[in-house]
Amino acid sequence: MDLIQLLAWKSVQCESITIPGQLAYIISIIIKLIQFAVPLLLIIFGMLDLGKAVIASKEDEIKKGQQMFIKRLVAAVIVFFIVAVVKLVVNIAAANSSSEVGEDNNYTKCIQNIIDYNNSKGN
Repeated sequence: MDLIQLLAWKSVQCESITIPGQLAYIISIIIKLIQFAVPLLLIIFGMLDLGKAVIASKEDEIKKGQQMFIKRLVAAVIVFFIVAVVKLVVNIAAANSSSEVGEDNNYTKCIQNIIDYNNSKGN
């Protein structure tokens, strides 16, 4: 990546703080990886545990494998929806604080812009 491309990254403005586009892009990628890769890995590892238990053909190991698979499945669902839950909590907190203070705040827009950051050719 050359200097012109680096300078073309759009930044994210949050109140009086400017977040560089590269940092917003990295945060966005990390959040997307956590949101999609972690649940996928949890489900794959759960299936492997269950498969090992079935191959072992022992009733107690099959039950343990089923329990582990269910726990990992629940953990995968929680990890997948954690970003949506955090957005919801921030929106609720921002709505409560803006209604009490009587002013709009940009925190929700800032967080939304960082999470959904997309730098397609500096746009």
